[in-house]
This record gives sequence, C-alpha cells and structure tokens, in this order.
Amino acid sequence: MQFGIKPLTLAVTLGVCCGAQAADTERYIVKFKEGKGPQAKALLKSKGGKMELDLSRHDAAAFTLPAQALKGLANNPNVEYIERDVKRYPLAQTVPYGIPMVQADQLSDAATSNMTVCIIDSGYELAHEDLSGNQVSGTNDPGTGNWYTDENSHGTHVAGTIAALNNDVGVVGVNPNGNLNLHIIKVFNADGWGYSSSLVAALDACEQAGSKVINMSLGGSVKSRTEDRAFAAADGRGVLSIAAAGNDGNTRHSYPASYSSVVSVAAIDSNKQHASFSQRTSQVELAGPGVGVLSSVPTGTALVASANVAGTGYEAIGMEGSPTGSASGALMDCGTGEAQCNAAGQVCLIQRGNISFSDKVLACENGGGVAAIIYNNEPGALNGTLGEVATSIPSVGVSDTDGAAMLANVGGNASVDIGAGNYAYFDGTSMATPHVAGVAALVWSHHPQCSNSEIRNILRVTAEDLGDAGRDDLYGYGLVQAKSAVDHITANGCAGGGDGGGDGGGKPCKGRNCR
Repeated sequence: MQFGIKPLTLAVTLGVCCGAQAADTERYIVKFKEGKGPQAKALLKSKGGKMELDLSRHDAAAFTLPAQALKGLANNPNVEYIERDVKRYPLAQTVPYGIPMVQADQLSDAATSNMTVCIIDSGYELAHEDLSGNQVSGTNDPGTGNWYTDENSHGTHVAGTIAALNNDVGVVGVNPNGNLNLHIIKVFNADGWGYSSSLVAALDACEQAGSKVINMSLGGSVKSRTEDRAFAAADGRGVLSIAAAGNDGNTRHSYPASYSSVVSVAAIDSNKQHASFSQRTSQVELAGPGVGVLSSVPTGTALVASANVAGTGYEAIGMEGSPTGSASGALMDCGTGEAQCNAAGQVCLIQRGNISFSDKVLACENGGGVAAIIYNNEPGALNGTLGEVATSIPSVGVSDTDGAAMLANVGGNASVDIGAGNYAYFDGTSMATPHVAGVAALVWSHHPQCSNSEIRNILRVTAEDLGDAGRDDLYGYGLVQAKSAVDHITANGCAGGGDGGGDGGGKPCKGRNCR
C-alpha cells in the first residue's frame, strides 16, 4: 500500500536559513539609563533612527534603526541595553470554515465518550496545545516509532480536524470538548508510506481498542484481496470505516476507499465546489471540506507568513520548503519569473504559471532579490511548494486579487515575514475524510442504538446534495451534515426515512500542484 494521500500544504521548516537577507533597518527596543532618555533619543535620531513607540514609563522606546546605527550604541553611556523588538502573534482560537459547513457547531459532543475513533496515519503529537487534553491512546506499529509523535505532520493535522480542543488557542475540531476517545495507529514513518499488511494489522488493532469509526486519510491504486476481506469482516462486526477518495483528479479507483465496506470521501472547497484534485469515481459516497483546511501540526513545524506592501498587510501562505525569516525592500514586478529578475535588494512580485514555484523563487534569488511573493493566476489563495529545491530567501503565496493590488504599488516598500507555528493549511481528500469521520462519531453518539450500516445510510440520506441531482461521481450523495442526520434519526428512527443506496469508494494523492 502506497501512502497516496500526502499533505498538500505541509510546510516543515525549522530555523532561519543563513542565506536569507535581513532588512536594511530593523526594529529594536532601546533601554535608557535612568534620566538619560532625552539624550539617548536625540542620539538615535541623529543616527537615522525613527522612534516607533515611546515607553517612557519604562525608560525605553522602540526604534527602527539602520544597521550602521547599532555600532557603538551598546557601549553608549546613555544606553543600558538594546534588544530586537520581536514579533508577537495572535493566539486567538479560529473556527475552520469546515466545522460549521458540516454543522458540527450545531450539536453537543457531550455524549461522545461512548465513541472511539481510530486514526490510522502518521502519528499524533501528544504534546500539542490543541490535542494534549484529549482522551487518547495508541498502538505502535513495528518500524514507525511511537504513536504519540508525528514526523510527517499528516496524522496530527487529521486529528485536529476530528478533535482539536475548544481551549481559546489554535482551532476547534468537529468534536472539540475532549469527550471523544481517540486511538492512534502509526503506520507511516517520516517517508510517508506503508504496506497493505500494515493497514490490515492496524484495522485489527483499532477493533481491539473498541473503535467504532475508523479514519483513513490514505490510499493506493492497487486492490488487495486481503484488505477487502478484512474491511468487509469489520463492517459485519459493526465498524464504520471511512477513507479518502484520492487526489489524482481522475476517475481511477483508490483503496481502501473503493471497497464496498468503506465510505469514500471527496473534497470540496469553502464555496462547496468540487476540488479539482479530488478523485471522481462511482464509489465516491460523501463529500467534506478539503481545500485550505486549517488544523494542528507538530509544534513549530508550520510556516506562519505575512506580507506587507506600501503599508497594507496581506494574507500570505509560506511556500512549503521556504526558509523562515524576514526581508524587505522595494517591490519589483518580475512577471512570471521565467527569466532571472534583476532585483538586487528588492522583493520580487511574480505571477503563478508556466514554470514551477521553485524556479520562480530561484530567478528572484539569483538576481539578488531578498524575498519572493507569488500571486495566483486563478481565484483564491495560493498555497504552493518548492518541492525538494533549496532556496535561501523567504517566499510566500497570495491570492490573485491581492496580487493585483500589489501590482498597483510596484516600487513601494514591501516586506515578507515567515516564522514557525503550530497550525497549517492543507489541501486534500485527506482533510475531507476526518470531517466525515468526526461527524459520523458525533451523530452516532447521539443515537448509539443505531448500527454502523444505519448511521452510514443516514449520512447519505441527509447529505446536502451538490452537483447533479442525486448521487454523482464528484460529490457522492453530497456534503455530510451532522445536525440534519441527528434530527432525521430523532424523527424517523435508525432505519426510517429513505434509502441512500450505493457504496463507498476512492483513490490516493501524490503531492500537489507545483505551478
């Protein structure tokens, strides 16, 4: 079994690459010796410093200072010390768009202590601020290490969508109050793949742990008779298995999603449109949010990015593989970046298209550019990867509309900042699948008398129909709806109110669009 569903927005960069060029001026806090503030301020201004914030109560001030102004200041008799005015980021909790889209915010998850969801993936960072308070156990798989670490980031992202805690930081999951039981099976190492036999063994371990719902954001293109029989037997014993339909954007089946005993999940975006990468097959059963999904990743492995042009801040996403760091300079229009951009000391503004993101960044870097901003050539935010190419300047992606606004300010001052964070945006049917698995557990917890096949049928019947009327290969029966499913069972019973019909299915992902 190949690990076919890979994080499409994963950004794992630790530290600042030595080659990233700093801005000519940086912001510092200067602490004055008692009573020496006026003299020190006058000195700093004479050296080209600009006072940004007066902290007179603390005998200090924040100054933007040119590099040459720092020389000798540390030994100045009026100055006690100088330190960088380091950045702070908001720690407010965010509700990812997918949570209300699947109606998870309309139901209480107080009863989910009667449910266990098994996540077969790359592990779970137990120390993460949004995951550490969950009811979680796990099983180690030979050769992959401890279940409570995640060297790949994929499993931690999936887990956050299912059960990130409502704790005033980060994000919230479908089941946010720490009541749901999780069991983690780590079948993928840092390389991101495993065998079919490992998946069958993981299924057994999930059942032994009492799991009623299984999340598999994974897949491969070749069918396995042993897998098929194992999932069919588990289905007969009351287990609801859910898997990613795949990210190849074609009609080929993926497994385990395409076994009739497994629910296949397609991906849609925030506008409820089919994701172009999402597999479209006769086995697709349900759809879930899978484009630009914000969730947890191992601490410090995400890229937190921002861009500013002519005094206006813009939402930006760090290119996967970009070094962290800050840089600023005049904004230069470098077209599509297909030729070296002579941008010495400047920030390159580049349009998406024709060549890879890494080649665009290298064209900027080789021309002396200090940072790269790549804007989309189609609607929406740009979430790109540099692949395996090493670059030394910070690079980010922005939307088409923000790129157009930046073009109107070419020549103005621009800055790019990328730091380490604990949350990241990923694309993929991998991200859609935990929305469905989390909803299945939530609905089932409200009506534990129902069987797995009845819950599966209710999710079909109550899904929000998208695309062509009725079931279709892009959306299946439609977008999963938690509240509608619970209300339907309350009104009609576990077996009442229609027949969704059909079976589940799907296929894997291999990377992401790099252009």
